[in-house]
Amino acid sequence: MQSETKSRIDKITTPAGNPLAVLRFEGDIASTSREAVLGLYQTLPKEETKTVLLDFTKVEYINSSGIAIVIQLLMEATNAGQKIAACGLSPHFTKVFTMVGITKYASLYASQEIALTAL
Repeated sequence: MQSETKSRIDKITTPAGNPLAVLRFEGDIASTSREAVLGLYQTLPKEETKTVLLDFTKVEYINSSGIAIVIQLLMEATNAGQKIAACGLSPHFTKVFTMVGITKYASLYASQEIALTAL
């Protein structure tokens, strides 16, 4: 049974002093997650938010519909000129994201700490 997608935004600063919006997801990401994933992203002020980190640390499962929602988010971010990264993916979903071409639009990092250092 699919668990509900929960999400929130944290505004933080990288060690280099760059502002960053972290979208934290929890549960499963599927077709019913559109508002929790894409809707949450769309609340970010695009002019002020130049870098976005997607945190999948607490995501248990992502199905093909969920991946499509993530891709839609990446396309909107690319069109808005934002830099996108993702962290906390399991090895399986890191492989899936790489296979479907998400790495063309977003850098993948094992943890938030590694991502913050790189961003």
